[in-house]
Formats: sequence, structure tokens, C-alpha cells
Amino acid sequence: MRILLVAMLALLAGAPPALAQQDLGPDYVQTQFGPMGPAGRDLLQKVALAGLWEGPAGRMGLEKSSNPLVQEAGRHLIEGHADLDRRTVELARTFGVQLPTQPNEAQQGWLDEMQAAPARSPEFDRVFANRLRAAHGVVYKFLASVRTGTRNTAIRDYAKVCMDTVLDHMTVLEATKVVDFGDTEAIPLALVAQPSSIAPTTPAAVPQPNAQYAQPRQQEEGLSDGAVGLGVLALVVAGLWFWTSGRSSRKMHP
Repeated sequence: MRILLVAMLALLAGAPPALAQQDLGPDYVQTQFGPMGPAGRDLLQKVALAGLWEGPAGRMGLEKSSNPLVQEAGRHLIEGHADLDRRTVELARTFGVQLPTQPNEAQQGWLDEMQAAPARSPEFDRVFANRLRAAHGVVYKFLASVRTGTRNTAIRDYAKVCMDTVLDHMTVLEATKVVDFGDTEAIPLALVAQPSSIAPTTPAAVPQPNAQYAQPRQQEEGLSDGAVGLGVLALVVAGLWFWTSGRSSRKMHP
């Protein structure tokens, strides 16, 4: 029995472990939640970066707008990013990820635009709603790609929370009725959903490719069908003629 046990242990020690985690390369670190790679670290940094300008933008929405819908959107931004900031800092500490502490140049430019717009003006509401909605659309697409591909369960759960928060923010921003979906430079993804600007009013207006060839082709098809029909009729007549001729011959020569 001892010999059998020793042999089994030797086999297990020499064979590669079936449950060993796959080595994904030097950019990945194995954790208790699964492999942590560049996409997970990038996610934490981008969400932290978003909070650095969207939180202040939300406060400006409360302070500078007289539109109750813009103010409501500002409250959602403040509350949503307060929760995400807490989660982001906690996960970054767990995985040893360094987070940014200042908005990037583009984000600071958007904040400056809001700051320069007159308080309680349609211009402020327009800048607020359009800049934030455009940014959230880009972030949502990024979150979906990370959520789909990551093998890290903590990052997957975190991405789901981020997606829910960003979708909530997009919804309240769109509810302001100020977002210009025709501005495809600011909101490029809106271009995909836009219908064609030229719609036919009647069936006759629908372009018919190769219309000049349609009638001759129909005539050719009609001639072909007629020729086939005549050929079949000729075969039937010939068959009847041979059949009747055969019967007559048998009667004449019993």
C-alpha cells in the first residue's frame, strides 16, 4: 500500500498540475481574483480620471444652472462618482495600481469651458450636457470591452458597477433635452444610429439599379418560357404520333 501511495505521489509531482493557472505573460499578475493585466489597471486609472473632472462638473451643474433637469444630472454625477471613487481606491490598493490625481488636458479644457459659460444660461447647459454625454459614451464602450474580456472576477464586478453608473449618467444627461446628437464631432457614436437624410417618399422614388435593362430582360425571359412551352408541346405530339403508329402496326401485323 505504501509503495502504491509513493508511486502515485511521484506521478503527481512529475506531471504538470491540471489546475495550474495559465502564464499570460509579464504584464499579468496572478491574484486571488484571477489574472490582473493591463486592461484592468487601465480601467481603474480611467475611472479615477473620469471622477476628477465629472465630480467638479456635477457641482457646477448644481451651482450654475437654473434648469432643474441639469441640476438633477449634476446630483447624479456627484453621487455616482463618490461611490466609484471609493471602489476605485479600494481596488487600486488591492492590486497595487497607482491612480492619477489631476484631470488630463482635455478634461481640464471641458471644465474651463463650463467655468467660462455664464451662469444660468443656455450656453452653460449646452456645454455641460454635451461634453459630459460625449465623454460618457466613449467610457461606456471602453467599460464594455473590459467587462467582456477580463478573467479577473473583481475587475469584472467593478466594471459592471461602472457600466450601471455611466448608463445612469447618460440617461439623466439625455433627459435634459439639451444633448445635440447631430453634433457627431462631439458625439461620434451618434453617427452610427442616424438614419439616411434622403428617404424616398413614394415607391417610384426608390432607385432601380439597371432599370434600362429591366424590360428587355423580361421580354427575353418571356421568349425563353414560350420556347420551352413549344418544345414540350412538340414532344408530347411526337410521342402520341409514335404511340398511335405503333398500335396501328400491331393491328395490321397480328
